[in-house]
Amino acid sequence: MSLIPGGKTVYGATVGILMLETRFPRIPGDMGNALTWPFPVQYRVVRGASPDRVVRGDPRALLDTFVEAGRDLVATGADGITTNCGFLALVQEELRAALGVPVATSSLMQVPMVQALLPPGKKVVILTISKATLTPAHLAAAGVPLDTPVYGTDAGRVFTRDILGDAPQIDFDACRLDMLDAADEIVAQEPDAGAIVLECTNMVPYAADLRRRTGLPVYSIYSMVSWFQAGLMPRRFEQPLDDPRS
Repeated sequence: MSLIPGGKTVYGATVGILMLETRFPRIPGDMGNALTWPFPVQYRVVRGASPDRVVRGDPRALLDTFVEAGRDLVATGADGITTNCGFLALVQEELRAALGVPVATSSLMQVPMVQALLPPGKKVVILTISKATLTPAHLAAAGVPLDTPVYGTDAGRVFTRDILGDAPQIDFDACRLDMLDAADEIVAQEPDAGAIVLECTNMVPYAADLRRRTGLPVYSIYSMVSWFQAGLMPRRFEQPLDDPRS
């Protein structure tokens, strides 16, 4: 008889996602749309953590609330925790110390690994929802070299305005145009660009468009959490049956 250990409420959903408190619509590809993921996930909303407060303010002021929500996810059954805002790199150290499980707060944490993959002379470029407030402290907290080029959608039509403003309706066609404009700017200004890392988790629906537009590999919270989950729940491969003729 094989005994299976208990102690959790939810099984099979190893990734727990800490969500900002929002009302804007989330399309497939967005981290907050559960249909995005090819595996089950669990969510907790961090009350009071608005996009504007986290991106343009200091999320460290909300640390206790993030820890409380993270602990609830772990107690429920999550084996690893991530978040839906790249600016939460500022609380990476505190959350991994408090939660006792692997924590990946920010897509920006991929930058050093992606840079290590690129040919000599090529570099990673970051695309963020708010270049104006993505500081050296955010980059350092994610392990990103401070000379990494950063571009933003700050001056676009709607993407930055409506997501940080938590608009109840969003023109996603206009968002796509904002992303393509940013892609064109990167290509024009960074001839040595070798890959793009998307800071913002709401940018994932446009990753394929950016890849097509720039010809560059595009990494996002989707690529990061897919890798993260693969370690929390490795795929089990069936062993081939012995050949009965042998």
